[in-house]
Amino acid sequence: MKKVTQLLLSGALVLGMLPFTGNANAAAPSFKDVPASHWAKASIDAAVSKGYFKGYSNGTFKPGATVTRAEFAALLSRVSKVTPETEQVNVFRDLTGHWSEGEVNRAVSLGFLNASDYPNGFKPSTALTREEMAKWLSSGLAAQNEDFKQALKDTDTENMLVPVAEFYKGGLKKAAYPYVSVVLGTGLMAGYPDGTFGPGKTTTRAEAAVILSRYQQVQESKADSYRDLNEMREVGLTGSNLTTATLYEYFTRQDGTPESFDRVIGKKVKLRNNLGTITAHRMIVADAYSKTKIQNLYGKMFIDRTYSRPIREPYYEVFMEVTVTPNGNNLRNLAFVQAIGDIFTTVSNFNSGTTEKYGISNLPVEEYVDSGFFKQGVPRTFWMNFLLDRRAGKSVSQSMMAFVVDKDTSTFFRIP
Repeated sequence: MKKVTQLLLSGALVLGMLPFTGNANAAAPSFKDVPASHWAKASIDAAVSKGYFKGYSNGTFKPGATVTRAEFAALLSRVSKVTPETEQVNVFRDLTGHWSEGEVNRAVSLGFLNASDYPNGFKPSTALTREEMAKWLSSGLAAQNEDFKQALKDTDTENMLVPVAEFYKGGLKKAAYPYVSVVLGTGLMAGYPDGTFGPGKTTTRAEAAVILSRYQQVQESKADSYRDLNEMREVGLTGSNLTTATLYEYFTRQDGTPESFDRVIGKKVKLRNNLGTITAHRMIVADAYSKTKIQNLYGKMFIDRTYSRPIREPYYEVFMEVTVTPNGNNLRNLAFVQAIGDIFTTVSNFNSGTTEKYGISNLPVEEYVDSGFFKQGVPRTFWMNFLLDRRAGKSVSQSMMAFVVDKDTSTFFRIP
């Protein structure tokens, strides 16, 4: 009985067993394991002063300790400014009598958690994964804001490109695309330096404190106030971030039908001289003014210090993902560029450290025939590069671009 009591008291010290009172005026205690130089000190102090977190009886905060499902559910129930319409009770049988039962029930009521995701019990002491965290955070935003709910729908499509290494290398479930997109797009969570998101990794108490601080701000914002999220939504809907990342806009056809990149996605087009076919999948704009000054999240997926092409300020760097199927084994560099002349503009190959980092297949610099990149009858999917002029008022050839399938299927865009 003594051991059980000690465990219950330990849980109380981590997150508190009493209902959250919202005392934002309490001074944060000084934790001996959170020095002034600690990277998350400000967020930890703020979270503690507001009553979201509590320290331990020995004067420590344990910033490196792993956060459990019960702990993070309780934190979210406390930080939310929403009052649930109905309070859920007895959601999980394995929480009966547990210190977190009431707050986990409230987190479910607030839309952070879906009870159906845990049919075999909540298992409160299980370490929370980053994939779960992304889903809980995004679901909570969607439950209180229709535009965030729409953002989840917009990024849950076949066109979606999530700027993390697991997208191409594997390791990110398709069902997680919209949740990861929303937390990346709002800055609630970020990827690691190696480009991964780490869906299966866990989170520390210090990291959770920082994320809570961010969530407080995001829950009071509008979804469309985040540029990166807007770009991701456009990619999900159209396969391109063109209008959210640039000054360009699509033409409207004479019959009133608006152009957009998704009009040409998946359409197989013949290359000139019967050299094969090309099919477009995505078109991503990198808003970069130098190899280190990259303005958007998608841009960092393609450009770094080792980027092989010079970046000139008057131009956007643009990347298009296509599949090419050659009709023979003679599709050389120059022949390929000439072969797409009736369909699109002049394209180039490129390389950077990000191609390996994110698992991007890119049009190589070496001769295609000698490298064996193109083979007769074998579809090859890759990214290629071209430029768009940032300046309006230039000649049509500079300020207007198009991808043409046939007279009825094309996408034209220009700076107005």
